[in-house]
Amino acid sequence: MTDLEADLRKAVRGEVGFDVTSRALVTMDASNYRRVPLGVVAPRDADDVAAVLEVCRTHGVPVVPRGGGTSIAGQATGTGVVLDFTRHMNRVLALDAQAHTAVVQPGLVLDRLQDAAAPHGLRFGPDPSTHSRCTLGGMIGNNSCGSHSVAWGTTADSVAELDVVTARGQRLRLGQEWAGAPTGLRELVDGELARLRTGFPELPRRISGYALDALLPEHRADVARSFCGSEGTLGVLTEAVVRLVEAPRARALAVLGYADEGAAAEAAAGLLVHRPLTVEGMAADLVPSTAALPRGGAWLFVETGGSSEGEARARAEDVVRAADVLDALVVTDPAGQRALWRIREDASGTATRMPDGSEAWPGWEDCAVPPQRLGAYLRDFRGLLVSHGLKGTPYGHFGDGCIHVRIDFDLLTGPGIARFRRFSEELADLVAAHGGSLSGEHGDGQARAELLPRMYGEEMVALFERAKGIWDPDDLLNPGMLVRPAPLDTNLRFSVLPREPVEVAFGYPADGGDFSAAVRRCVGVAKCRTTSATGPAVMCPSFRATGEEAHSTRGRARLLHEMLAGEAGGLVTDGWRSEEVREALDLCLSCKGCRTDCPVGVDMATYKAEFLHHHYAGRRRPAAHHSMGRLPRWLRGVDRMRAAAVVNALASVRPLAAVVKRLGGIAPERRIPKVATETFSRWWDRRKARGAGGEPVILWPDTFTEHLSPSVGQAAVRVLEAAGLRVVLPPTVHLEKAPVGDGRTVALDPVSLLRGRGRVCCGLTYVSTGQLDRARTVLRRTLDLMAPVLETSAPVVVLEPSCAAALRTDLPELLHDDPRAARLASRVLTFAEALEQLAPGWRPPALNRPVVGQTHCHQHAVLGDLADRRLREAAGLTGELAGGCCGLAGNFGFEKGHFEVSRACAEDQLLPSVRQAPEEAVVLADGFSCRTQLEQLAGVRGRHLAEVLAEALRSGEGAEVVGGP
Repeated sequence: MTDLEADLRKAVRGEVGFDVTSRALVTMDASNYRRVPLGVVAPRDADDVAAVLEVCRTHGVPVVPRGGGTSIAGQATGTGVVLDFTRHMNRVLALDAQAHTAVVQPGLVLDRLQDAAAPHGLRFGPDPSTHSRCTLGGMIGNNSCGSHSVAWGTTADSVAELDVVTARGQRLRLGQEWAGAPTGLRELVDGELARLRTGFPELPRRISGYALDALLPEHRADVARSFCGSEGTLGVLTEAVVRLVEAPRARALAVLGYADEGAAAEAAAGLLVHRPLTVEGMAADLVPSTAALPRGGAWLFVETGGSSEGEARARAEDVVRAADVLDALVVTDPAGQRALWRIREDASGTATRMPDGSEAWPGWEDCAVPPQRLGAYLRDFRGLLVSHGLKGTPYGHFGDGCIHVRIDFDLLTGPGIARFRRFSEELADLVAAHGGSLSGEHGDGQARAELLPRMYGEEMVALFERAKGIWDPDDLLNPGMLVRPAPLDTNLRFSVLPREPVEVAFGYPADGGDFSAAVRRCVGVAKCRTTSATGPAVMCPSFRATGEEAHSTRGRARLLHEMLAGEAGGLVTDGWRSEEVREALDLCLSCKGCRTDCPVGVDMATYKAEFLHHHYAGRRRPAAHHSMGRLPRWLRGVDRMRAAAVVNALASVRPLAAVVKRLGGIAPERRIPKVATETFSRWWDRRKARGAGGEPVILWPDTFTEHLSPSVGQAAVRVLEAAGLRVVLPPTVHLEKAPVGDGRTVALDPVSLLRGRGRVCCGLTYVSTGQLDRARTVLRRTLDLMAPVLETSAPVVVLEPSCAAALRTDLPELLHDDPRAARLASRVLTFAEALEQLAPGWRPPALNRPVVGQTHCHQHAVLGDLADRRLREAAGLTGELAGGCCGLAGNFGFEKGHFEVSRACAEDQLLPSVRQAPEEAVVLADGFSCRTQLEQLAGVRGRHLAEVLAEALRSGEGAEVVGGP
């Protein structure tokens, strides 16, 4: 333990972390930069903050305050001690609805303040797209704005008073009329009045530099306002009094379509006379699908408010009439508005990938110009991009003249970094020529501070340095930011990563086969750190359960980044053998939620499987990898010996079950599921094939349906056949040609018989436990069995969502060298997709009942559930299924040490939704894990949709075929 660490542990009551994991988690924010701190402290209160500052001043170690870590210019990173306010100093201390104010701590997430204010009809005005995870302290440090700034301004406009501790331990309460000003600040301003009155550009989004003009007498010498945007360089915020605004009772969203972003930019300023709440712009390159948007190549999102829906709509329609548009859409439905806003908010992540899949990076993320000059600026900006051979898609706050853009800089090579510098210098000159600000929202940090003289001139920057010296004479707080900055092309986070691709098992097709590029996907926007999932979202259940950064998708990506950096400067130096990385990945449920919910498609489930594959290569694996990773093998053995009844009887004897669980690495709190005494395939073998003639539909007998829930397979057969489809099972022998008849009666030659029988398997349990060599063997055998089927056009219906997802994604990514893998993946259909595509004229029985339950996380992330929604609607099953993850997640919830997190994940959405459901509701759970979790934690029987429909068919509620299959 270093002297610094020991002194900090003695001085503070909060947590002190100097270990590899604690430090690795804060090496980066959402910028291009990386700095390795000495340690991290999570202070409990202002006294802890003062104690940290005293210890660090004694040791000459800098201090960096950090909120959500979503800053885009590098200002939330540092080489000394990082203060993490999110763990303890994260509350709303008071809310005065009459005065429209709230008292908050710096680690409070913005959405939590909005939740507290909403019952009073109030809200905090500024709302960055990271509102679900950014903190008030970070917003004050950066003077954040968000989409509603045309109505409610910047964070500085919403700050009344600030409690601050200076680097030398002085506690100040900042406000107007010089309240809380450190000694010497007033004298500095009084001596520079002329410069302060003329040296700042007039525009709504001027964030760059220090806001010293707020100290002018005509601005009431507002020290609190002047402190906003200082990026943690002047003092450490411990408490804030903020102003709230009245939220409109109703809102409407007008989406205006234009030919391109230039036309949208030209139109934006003219809409301000209508006093909209937002004027946001984005182009088609950032939109995965334009289906929900009006015709055009770029759009303005113009929100209006009113005391009623009619009034809000009328104002939106006024905007449409006044705008010169190709097409327009007005939405008043809150759910519809949220879906459209999600497209805009995700742009900060989706912009990190060009349409061709190449990488793009921040660095010039939020320049701002006067709104009337936005169109001309964008034309010049486009020209500058072309002259440097760069690409980027602008989007952002068009009504305020603030543009976000990610650019395809090459930050991996010397020539690419040199071009990054040249472009940055020329763009700074361009912004200044248009009367703009280098930063219009996210602050200067390291990305832009070096270029402030091009905007302000050397004399004004020298004045900034004098102000910094008054507040922080020892340069203890966040040095290298705003004044005396580090060069913009140093400390780049990519510099430590390997230049050659790492040898890996998966193909990573979206990243050119490069695992480093896959890990680089995480840019730190931290959507995975949301404390509550909304709608169907899943990511990140383990973070919501523990609240620990290490258990977020971003935290795990940071540790993998440090692992790849290794000896080149990474904190993790033992590579794939790293225990720190293993521990962080241990609570990853492999839910795949990040694959869809992360704006840049980080796929932590795949990264975890990859890591476990290498981590345990040539080493003893945990018992759970053998007991549950090889579950298909054990269950087939039980079936061959006809031992299901014996196994079930033994598992019901508690002492025996306890021994089995201990030996198998199974959580003692869990009950061992019963094995079916008759497998699905045996049931199939003894029944007579029915259904219509024609081409077969292959029904996949996954491990869970085959051995644990054969009733699901039986129900699916009944429904599919009722819909007029001919159902067959996959071959169980290696055939030289396609089977004849029903999939059981086959023409065999002696060679085929000698090859023996086998069962198809998606390899899911092997993949999730990182037994990738075994998974490849199983999947190649499966492809051999399916070879004759793949010569036909027969679709493959998979009932278990996790198995369907494995076949659609893991199979082709793991066997990327076998063309049969992609062919099989393309054939996979879910139960609902099969009915919709193969029997479009069939109508299900009308149940007319409410439903409750949870969309399977793999279905949400990989398969999609639109066909399921339509099938439920056709059957009269009403209501929305919950999002999130059930928490069992295959082997995860059964592994020893995971039970509490597993239960917490279930309590996030699934269990509350079931408890609150009406008595007559149908509990739907298509996944075996989801059904098991419901049974074991809530005593509720969940059913697959196929079971619900089959039961209705048996009870004679009827179904019809319109027009035939």
